[in-house]
Amino acid sequence: MSETETPELDASAEAPSALPLDAWHRARGARMVEFAGYHMPIHYDGIMAEHLWTRAHAGLFDVSHMGQLMISGPDVDAALEQVISTDVTTLAEGRQRYGLLLNEDGGILDDLMVARAPMGLYLVVNGAMKWDDIAHLREHLPDDIVINHLADRALIALQGPEAVTALKRVVPGVDSLFFMEAGPFLWELEPLWISRSGYTGEDGFEISIPAEHVTTFVEALCAQPEVKPIGLGARDSLRLEAGLPLYGHDLDPETDPVSADLMFGFSKRRRAEGGFPGEQVILTRLANGPDRKRVGLLVEGRMPVREGAVIYAGDTEVGRVTSGGFAPSVNAPIAMGYVSASHAAPGIALEADVRGKRVPLTVTPMPFIPNNYHRRGAAK
Repeated sequence: MSETETPELDASAEAPSALPLDAWHRARGARMVEFAGYHMPIHYDGIMAEHLWTRAHAGLFDVSHMGQLMISGPDVDAALEQVISTDVTTLAEGRQRYGLLLNEDGGILDDLMVARAPMGLYLVVNGAMKWDDIAHLREHLPDDIVINHLADRALIALQGPEAVTALKRVVPGVDSLFFMEAGPFLWELEPLWISRSGYTGEDGFEISIPAEHVTTFVEALCAQPEVKPIGLGARDSLRLEAGLPLYGHDLDPETDPVSADLMFGFSKRRRAEGGFPGEQVILTRLANGPDRKRVGLLVEGRMPVREGAVIYAGDTEVGRVTSGGFAPSVNAPIAMGYVSASHAAPGIALEADVRGKRVPLTVTPMPFIPNNYHRRGAAK
């Protein structure tokens, strides 16, 4: 991705709203774009520089457009399991899991994170889908389940190998967390909810904080020498290198978890017992194999292959690119997409049609670079 190119991102049809940090972004020279119903920073110093800074140091991302929900009530675990893939009943306090919100045909309505907090189940859903998700949950959960949209809280992601070094100076004790663990912390007597997670493939944290205090908080973080603010452009290229799908591009209601290679979002118990929407479709597809698969694609040459490009094996159309761009850490164009199952094995040579020109591709495993999560029990 060049410094002047903007990733193809979903934009709301309604007039965009301002995030709590809107003035802060603009004061720092951010180029703002419309995304998921908000004005959001696409970059400050340039996408390439911000991407590489995050891989080497610590990048601060404003993800306050995401939906933060607190769900509680009688038998809330069993109730939530009726609409998502995740095993909730065995989720211990302070632990977090990735899951999928599913429709009755086994299609993916959204992907999300769910953590057990002292006051209930804390969900983070995609910003462009949060209102649809809230409506779906209200329709399908029992009436005595309370869904609290935490609209008065901002959400900040701090990502990169030096994220823990910087954050523990501001919020002592966060280094006790491991990947996919979460808990309550205090910063100047303000309540924070912090998880050790993120969407870049790097070690890092997501921090929920009262919106009225977020400007002071990010100033404290950016005073650390390891930290710089990073925009949506680098967030997109970082997640693509990490092989992570973006809802609305790589995932949609017509896509099932088997084809999307997201069955890690179902525990062994859930696969055995079922009880989730689209159970028959998903488990049958898992047993028989999907017709198509989400794969990584290495691109020959320097021409980026963008979303929507048709993929060919010879003269036969076999798939379509769903995300693509230049990968700064790989120093080459990469892409993600769906191809027929018979063409999904690593090493298979394919081609993409880019404005009438055939660009050679090679199916490759994802992630494109190793992830650096701080896992419990991992070798030092």
